[in-house]
Amino acid sequence: MAITVRPFRSGDAPRVAEIVHRCLREVNSRDYPADIIDRMCAHFTAERFIELSRCRLVYVAVDHGSTAVGRVVGTVSRDGNRVYSMFVDPDLARRGIGRRLMQHIEALAAHDGYDHMETGASLTAHRFYLKLVYSDVRDTETEFGLNHILRKPLKP
Repeated sequence: MAITVRPFRSGDAPRVAEIVHRCLREVNSRDYPADIIDRMCAHFTAERFIELSRCRLVYVAVDHGSTAVGRVVGTVSRDGNRVYSMFVDPDLARRGIGRRLMQHIEALAAHDGYDHMETGASLTAHRFYLKLVYSDVRDTETEFGLNHILRKPLKP
């Protein structure tokens, strides 16, 4: 796989929403009841990603292995030093795409002068962030259930 990370374009929105919905239904559904998954899917629409891209820096991972144009295979967004909406195509899980997306936004945040990153992780994503050396700060309740708040120091 030849993966690159680039800024989100509005034309990516349908594919990003598809990836998120697949992750929620195929992966997160192991940790959350169906009604929560349905609410999350209703929240993460293509239109919502276009909206979010107006107030956050949204990025996509693109696999150039099969086509010249490439296929979007993951997404992450950030607002300052806060991580949001990190999802990877479930068919390509555990191939380093999520790690690559996170390294990309961590490097950008460090370059912008932030000394740490912070994220709210679902039950499903919690272990992923721990493997990336994020540490638990606290737990909160959201409209979608329990959320782990994690933090990672950044190197200048």
